[in-house]
Amino acid sequence: MSARPWLMSAPALILFGVLLLVPLGMTFVLSFNAFDFYEGIIPTTGLANYADVLGDSYYWEIFGRTFGIALATTAICALIGVPQAYILYRLSPVWRSVVVLIVIGPLLISVVVRTLGWAILLGNRGVINTALKDWGLIERPIKMMYTEGGIVLALVHVFVPFMVLAVWAALQRKDPSTEAAAESLGASPFTVFRRIVLPQTVPGILSGSLIVFSMAASSFATPAILGGRRVKVVATTVYDEFMNTLNWPLGAAIAVTLLVAVMIIMITWNRLVERRYGEALQ
Repeated sequence: MSARPWLMSAPALILFGVLLLVPLGMTFVLSFNAFDFYEGIIPTTGLANYADVLGDSYYWEIFGRTFGIALATTAICALIGVPQAYILYRLSPVWRSVVVLIVIGPLLISVVVRTLGWAILLGNRGVINTALKDWGLIERPIKMMYTEGGIVLALVHVFVPFMVLAVWAALQRKDPSTEAAAESLGASPFTVFRRIVLPQTVPGILSGSLIVFSMAASSFATPAILGGRRVKVVATTVYDEFMNTLNWPLGAAIAVTLLVAVMIIMITWNRLVERRYGEALQ
């Protein structure tokens, strides 16, 4: 076997190892250390940090909130992204190029900038509440900042392009003759979409869901800005442990627990979808 492919891939593999695997390994090792407010990090080995995380209902609540927000974000992105990807697939090449540019355009803007824009819209004196009060529809501002709903709304705006692109890529491999055959047999457009198109988009929905869920569960900037101190998620909790209490080992244990939990959820979801739609994924 030729070693040329490995040699050509070596720079990328080394960069990948240095930037990802080494920090993950250091975080994993750090999670087993102890911490003392007077002595700092104590280089011992133990499972006390994981026992604190798994045995405290406070952290269970934070993990539950994090996964709830990630699940809601994924579901809404799928509801928006699948029809949008199908429309994108049916457009002419000229309009398709324009729409693709519109879809990926927000990705060119920083997540922090987009989240600050949502803060301007959702604040008590923001654009939405001010407009509703001027129109006489409400008397008091609707609380949208520092809520889980506000975080989900902003995360959907951030991650829906990934779902659209994943489903659109799956549609590129679809056999167009199946739609024509169904239409020739008298199937309605909704039936064609539900019985023919949707099953063939399962690979795209699966990949898009995995991308959106993992990124939403680990997102930091959007929950930190729109959730503040009132709506804590795992990422902001890790930040607080590292930067405020300086308990790095506990923060590392929380981060590793999140990584393992997300991987278990993703693998389980992948297995369930493959079992249910095995033929469509071939």
